[in-house]
Amino acid sequence: MSRIAVKMDTDTIPVTGVEELEKQLDELLADPSLPPTAKLFDDVELQLTDANILPLIPRLLPKITEVLQQYQQDPAILCSLAIKLLGPLNFTQILSLATEESLIQALRSPAPSANLLAMTVLQKAAKSPGDAAILAMMNNLVTNFLTQWLSAPQVEVGEKGTRVLGDLLDVDCDSRPADGLSVNGMEIVVKKSPGQGLLWRRIFHDRDIYGLILSLCSSGTLGVQQETLAQGRLLRVLPRLSALNFGAVTRTDFADLNQKHAKVNDNGGLLHFAALRMVDKEDMLVHLNLIDFFEALLSIQRITPFSTYKMDTLSKLVKDATAQDNVLKAAILTLPERTIPDEAEDLGRFIQEVLNS
Repeated sequence: MSRIAVKMDTDTIPVTGVEELEKQLDELLADPSLPPTAKLFDDVELQLTDANILPLIPRLLPKITEVLQQYQQDPAILCSLAIKLLGPLNFTQILSLATEESLIQALRSPAPSANLLAMTVLQKAAKSPGDAAILAMMNNLVTNFLTQWLSAPQVEVGEKGTRVLGDLLDVDCDSRPADGLSVNGMEIVVKKSPGQGLLWRRIFHDRDIYGLILSLCSSGTLGVQQETLAQGRLLRVLPRLSALNFGAVTRTDFADLNQKHAKVNDNGGLLHFAALRMVDKEDMLVHLNLIDFFEALLSIQRITPFSTYKMDTLSKLVKDATAQDNVLKAAILTLPERTIPDEAEDLGRFIQEVLNS
């Protein structure tokens, strides 16, 4: 295991309880069935600051990581302290302390705190294109992340996964709008240098991973309730991804997977699958998610660079989706009324262009 160099600050007020915590971690390593002393963990975590945390990372984090690999009880207090200790570290530094297998184990855990810990680590890779590229090479880790994002029943795990996936594909995008994008005052695409596109290729051009997403959102393997949650998570992330790389989400090389999971033999991408094939419109909750999806998609696409391909694709998508769905069409037509005044007129004009193309 490689070391993380830290500068000791002799003027820093010492953190009380560290020695006792180290002793408890050693005891948990020797006997994972022991109940941890929650107050001990909480007291140390509450004392951690930017000024004193660095020297404690190599003392505590490796032991916590090792305990988590064999711990059978609720690991929430361990994960909470671990997330705090991870704060100053970048993705590659964390990989020197936690293996890919340990992160996969945390993602597969039934404990949401372990899932959130692993996703916090993956989110570190969104800080630089180089780190996102490293993550893209970890096929099993990416697969398990996407699986848990869509299949975890806990809302907080789903929301965290949606943010992490969006942030990762944002930093990795090799065709981002140069000046960034914002809608209703909210930044959708950050102005930054292009990425390498390796994670995009891993997700959208890897047959197994692409098929996994289609399967989890449509095959019934998750059960009705969880499949509804998975569909909602996919619908929430796609408008953001469409602003980053419209071509990637509207075309696919896997027409046979569309035939298998959506019963349509074409090369329409994940956007078409989610918008037209995936949802049961008789399910009121799913239908509301679909309406939210189209409203977000059109609001974002209004401010992305113009292309004939974009307008033709959006026009056909909206027309197909609203052909027998008057509720969706009415929601789209009245969307400018629910938009901030400065953008309402332009959005209304854009919607008419889409509908009349």
